[in-house]
Amino acid sequence: MAKLDEIDQKILRELTRNGRISNLDLADRIGLSPSACLRRVQELERSGVIKGYRAVLDAGKMGAGFLAYITVGLSVHTKAAQEAFERAMARAPEVRECHNITGTVEYLLRVEAADLAAYKHFHTEVLGVLPQVNALTTYVVMGSPKDERA
Repeated sequence: MAKLDEIDQKILRELTRNGRISNLDLADRIGLSPSACLRRVQELERSGVIKGYRAVLDAGKMGAGFLAYITVGLSVHTKAAQEAFERAMARAPEVRECHNITGTVEYLLRVEAADLAAYKHFHTEVLGVLPQVNALTTYVVMGSPKDERA
């Protein structure tokens, strides 16, 4: 694990807010020279603390205005069943995140669909036909007053 000092933490906070900030502006906000700031950012990238940069998309403007989280319980608790379920989720474009979790169920999914009808199709025709799926609970997102996913 990388040892992060206060300056590294400031750099990471700024890059989390705006991954496209110029090195010059980042250095100014952090209080470093541009060359020292660049060296630190490159080290954070090299060490794997910064895994990458990506665009944050507006799902609604892309035609996927329905967002739900789904907990999934499996009927069979074998490695093969988990791997089969994970392969199916990797192929499903509606599944934006798939997390293997602890607790009374095995998985938590973040699903984006065009609307309720499209979600129902996914629920019935994708999740509902998987032999390893035993229980599904859907949580429809009505709003997101705080969302720091990047």
